[in-house]
Amino acid sequence: MEPVRWEQVVKVVPSMDAVVKVFCVHTEPNFSLPWQRKRQYSSSSSGFIIGGRRVLTNAHSVEHHTQVKLKKRGSDTKYLATVLAIGTECDIAMLTVEDDEFWKGVTPLEFGSLPALQDAVTVVGYPIGGDTISVTSGVVSRIEILSYVHGSTELLGLQIDAAINSGNSGGPAFNDKGKCVGIAFQSLKHEDAENIGYVIPTPVIKHFIEDYEKSGEYTGFPILGIEWQKMENPDLRKAMGMKSDQKGVRVRRVEPTAPESGCLQPSDITLSFDGIDIANDGTVPFRHGERIGFSYLVSQKYTGEKARVKVLRNSKIHEFNIKLATHKRLIPAHIKGRPPSYYIVAGFVFMVVSVPYLRSEYGKDYEYDAPVKLLDKHLHAMAQSPDEQLVVVSQVLVSDINIGYEDIVNIQVLAFNGTPVKNLKHLATMVEECNEAFLKFDLDYDQLVVLETKTAKAATQDILTTHCIPSAMSEDLKS
Repeated sequence: MEPVRWEQVVKVVPSMDAVVKVFCVHTEPNFSLPWQRKRQYSSSSSGFIIGGRRVLTNAHSVEHHTQVKLKKRGSDTKYLATVLAIGTECDIAMLTVEDDEFWKGVTPLEFGSLPALQDAVTVVGYPIGGDTISVTSGVVSRIEILSYVHGSTELLGLQIDAAINSGNSGGPAFNDKGKCVGIAFQSLKHEDAENIGYVIPTPVIKHFIEDYEKSGEYTGFPILGIEWQKMENPDLRKAMGMKSDQKGVRVRRVEPTAPESGCLQPSDITLSFDGIDIANDGTVPFRHGERIGFSYLVSQKYTGEKARVKVLRNSKIHEFNIKLATHKRLIPAHIKGRPPSYYIVAGFVFMVVSVPYLRSEYGKDYEYDAPVKLLDKHLHAMAQSPDEQLVVVSQVLVSDINIGYEDIVNIQVLAFNGTPVKNLKHLATMVEECNEAFLKFDLDYDQLVVLETKTAKAATQDILTTHCIPSAMSEDLKS
């Protein structure tokens, strides 16, 4: 790397005062004992001040927060902050501070445009290994659609050749004019990748801020609720009735819960989105002769907005005006900071499967270690209705009543007394209101659990007392 010229440094210095250190105390949910939380721990990261008395940082810096404090450069006071919005998919969070003292003498950062390749960027923050501010500089080495580790949506990201260390994330990335062009976030923990940092670029940040301003909360990034297939094979194109000048991708499946399910069908060829033609490999033109996946166009829209989608069906062109919505996954990617739902009867702990649940049960390699049946649902199943949940027997708290059922762990509950289980609340309601002689649970792998209704319900309270569990169900199931 060439030495940084003094003029560039001077340009960045005034903006440095807007960079703050974020202190957070996290209390994470405890999925193996869902009626309580894990032991609290502290973290520090970076953030920066923007207009309208607001501060931006990473979502993971304040996730499951019980307290957030901010410290300005050269100040000895930590100010209490309120979290306004957490955007898990884009890894951005917005905070504010009540105390007027905090905002005195600070110029909020201004946003610049999306940098080009080879543009110089300077990342400023408070990385671990010291208390003072740190400045690292590099150049933009790549611009592409990234699957942000923290969330689940694919969004635009910048890759820079400066390492972003833990604690640095959440800090701003400046261009050489002192304008903010992004937020530093996680670095790729790869054996092969060295000195690579990732930056959330301004289009994504602006989407987050405008989304919050439009609806008073973070609603997310919309998706087109389809799975698609590339149309690179000429015989496949011919068979689908595409002319030689037509390009597009084939719809494999449509999400039943998505607004698209009303108009798009499997084997439609998606030709264009909002008037921009989609190539056979699913890419669209992007800036100077580059190409990028068409999901980039979708994620630039806002939830509830309409988009024009042109499809080829039986050699005829149809155009639909589709209202866009966020992705409703059968296994949610995160639980939005709420405590996990659970329901206990006769020692059986019923829970809802989510990605954090799988990660907690099977570790960070859950995509290899979790049971195949759950992984298949995680990777391929689609929710049939907006309130559908995947309910499992998480564990059996052993007691005389449930003898012989001790080994049941993370097996899906398919039906109760012959009725298919829609979600955890549905199951809890059916069990609570059951007047039949037996409680019969049909589990995956064709297992059957039968308990006598009267004795099972009577045994529940003793089991709760033994394990110091305050309630047989989580608060959200009581309403």
